[in-house]
Amino acid sequence: MRGADVEVEGRSTSIISVSEKLKAPYPYGYYGICTVGGMLSAGTTHLAITPLDVLKVNMQVHPVRYNSISSCFTTLLREQGPSAFWRGWAGKFFGYGVQGGCRFGLYEYFKRLYSDIFLDHNRSFIFFLSSASAEVFANIALCPFEAIKVRVQAQPHFAKGLADGFPKLYASEGIHGFYRGLIPLWGRNLPFSMVMFSTFEHSVDFLYRKVVQKRKEDCSKGQQLGVTCLAGYAAGSVGSLISNPADNIVSSLYNKKADSLILVVKKIGLVNLFTRSLPIRIMLVGPAITLQWLFYDTIKVLSGLPTSGEVATDIQVEGAA
Repeated sequence: MRGADVEVEGRSTSIISVSEKLKAPYPYGYYGICTVGGMLSAGTTHLAITPLDVLKVNMQVHPVRYNSISSCFTTLLREQGPSAFWRGWAGKFFGYGVQGGCRFGLYEYFKRLYSDIFLDHNRSFIFFLSSASAEVFANIALCPFEAIKVRVQAQPHFAKGLADGFPKLYASEGIHGFYRGLIPLWGRNLPFSMVMFSTFEHSVDFLYRKVVQKRKEDCSKGQQLGVTCLAGYAAGSVGSLISNPADNIVSSLYNKKADSLILVVKKIGLVNLFTRSLPIRIMLVGPAITLQWLFYDTIKVLSGLPTSGEVATDIQVEGAA
């Protein structure tokens, strides 16, 4: 959709479409701020929810022993003490920090790139393609950290953290040990990221058009960040439902509960792939993604940038030449 000048009651009004706004180039500093914002927001939120992640991983790897959230919590607390709930914190902070930087920074880059290439395509197509492209690189960066984190959380005697975990895993399995879960990780995070970003973008659009009923530019920064939180929670909750089967597969492969993807699926069962650890994963992912978007957009606002999300309606700017 192209821009045009029209006359409205004697005033010159410019109709500017979202697709035309996206043609203006962003400076590379913009993508740098998005990358740093993604690293800080993802790293800190994942660090904060490490205890819940410990419960989730142990319920996935030892489903018979830990058949509920309460039994997992009480057993770990009794047998291993409070420190057990912070195992793997370094892998969470650094691994998901790197992933978040690639996920958010590259998403913004690819969204602009694909918007210039596919001018007449549906915006959902651009969201899906951009988030998938970014997530491919984000998971390559995350995978070695995830390999150590899952083992540290589910195997108390494997290692204390990243410093001793990396050399131990390399000595026993070589470089393959760090990336044996890459394909299931892609299987978990690619659909999650695609659904998460698309849901976020459409939620922002819906909230401004149907709920707030004002242009983003006319809202206060607090109102804009409120929209970010609501859209972020919707995005995280929907994404967790889509990606739960692959999350169970990743945990089982890294802890050698089966030697191949097919054997994991057979051992867990199709129904359990979707339902095992789902309640705690929704508890884990929904708030985490909400906080990530909030921190991410706060960093953008403090840097003088607009909050995230497109409002896919024509914007009228009065007094334009």
